[in-house]
This record gives sequence, structure tokens and C-alpha cells, in this order.
Amino acid sequence: MFKTHYRIERKSITLAIAIIVVASIGGLMEIAPLFTIDETVEHDPNMRLYTPLELAGRNIYIREGCYACHSQMIRTLQDEVDRYGPYSLAVESKYDHPMLWGSKRTGPDLARVGGKYSDQWHTAHLNNPRDVVPQSIMPRYDWLSQTELRTQDLGDHLRAQRTVGVPYTDAMIANARADAIAQASPGDADEEALANRYGKATQIRTFDGDPRTVSEMDAIVAYLQVLGKLSDATQPKGK
Repeated sequence: MFKTHYRIERKSITLAIAIIVVASIGGLMEIAPLFTIDETVEHDPNMRLYTPLELAGRNIYIREGCYACHSQMIRTLQDEVDRYGPYSLAVESKYDHPMLWGSKRTGPDLARVGGKYSDQWHTAHLNNPRDVVPQSIMPRYDWLSQTELRTQDLGDHLRAQRTVGVPYTDAMIANARADAIAQASPGDADEEALANRYGKATQIRTFDGDPRTVSEMDAIVAYLQVLGKLSDATQPKGK
């Protein structure tokens, strides 16, 4: 076998052809499945969009490197399903840019964490993880509670998402700042308009427990509380 390899190496044209053939086989293995993408990826016409507050929370989640320790991808293995819930479907990440499926788990998978814990638990956990999980090695993120959320450019964030296929409307983009404030401020005058734009399932409350301002803690807790809840595709039929 090595003699054949050495002979090919001495002939540059033969070597180039061999490289092209091998690379083509690898490329074909990656490209061919895409031709059946419509049959293999689930559809959910009722898939919810991230609200501006939730999208801001997702951006903070990425900024702080949370994805480096927490995956959002439950495999089809039975022990994973038993521990975390229904395995992840591709359709659940259709509006995620970038997607955060991941593969490394220093901490638990978060694909189904939405609604599992209270807002108070998440806030306490982010402020000091050891207060609720004594053995945790997660760093503190207590400054999120003291940092006011930057809302003035949220419309630009939604507009950027629309350029890559997320169906945000002009009204959603124009009202992004007001919608983010309304979601973390129960009783706000824009609360009804927010629900009309993003659906009645939109969670509206003071996520960090402090009604005086909209903080980065509000945003990241709002994001965590919708993980696994944007699509009903994983629910058994009839529920």
C-alpha cells in the first residue's frame, strides 16, 4: 500500500487527481443529505419568535460564554431523555443564529430549562450559584442585576435577525425597545401591544424581582425561561 502511495506522490498530476477524488467523496457525504432536508426537518407553523427582551438575553448568554459549559441539545439516548426531557429537534433551532446546540457539558443541558425553576431561583443562581447549588463551579454573574439593559438598539438586532430569515415584522422592529421594557414591567401601557405582536404565551413579569429598571438579569432570565417552549413539536399529538 505504501509503495502505491509513494508512486502517486512522485507524480504531481496523479496526486492532484487523487486529492480531488477524495475531497469530492467527503464533500458529497456532507452535501447529499441536504437534498432531503425538507423530509428530515420537522415543521412547526406555530413556532414562536424570541421577543426583544429574550433575544437580548440570548445575546448576553453568548457574550458571557455560557454556551461553552452548557449545551442545548438533548440526544436521543434514553438516559438523556430521562434526565432532561424530550430529545431536541432541528425545528426548535430554526430561529437561532447562531445555534447553540453544543457538545460540552461542564454544567447541565439547558434545552428544556424553561419553566423548570422559578425566576427567583435563576436570579439567585446567577448572582451566586453556590447559594442554590453548593457544589457548583459556575462563576458568579451578580453584575447582571446592577447593569441596566441597553434597549435603544434592539430594533437593529431584530433587523439583523430578519436578514438571515427570522420573520420579524416592521412593527416588531419599530417597537423593539418598548416591547422589551413592557415585558419586564407588568402593567406597562405597551403590554397589550407586546402580547398582540408575539402571542398570548408571552411571559410578562419582573424577572429579576426589581421593578425599578430593566436589567440584564431580566433579559437573561427571560431567555432561560423560554428554552424548550418556543415550539410544540416535541409535545405528544393531541396535547
